Amino acid sequence: MMRTDPNIPDADGFYEALIAAQEGLSEAACEAFLLRFALLLANQVGDQQVLLEAIAAARAMIADKAHG
Repeated sequence: MMRTDPNIPDADGFYEALIAAQEGLSEAACEAFLLRFALLLANQVGDQQVLLEAIAAARAMIADKAHG
């Protein structure tokens, strides 16, 4: 089952590091970085059902934002 509760001890610090890792990259390079990062995290999770739930949740968030 996918976790939806906060689980990152320093969420702000993590966000800052993620943004900093993209500094100076083109839009295409940022997209490539984020996709590679997602694949590395998916490999760490390793649970196919959780990964599919996360894909569906992320897609729903985008759809909700587009309609809201």
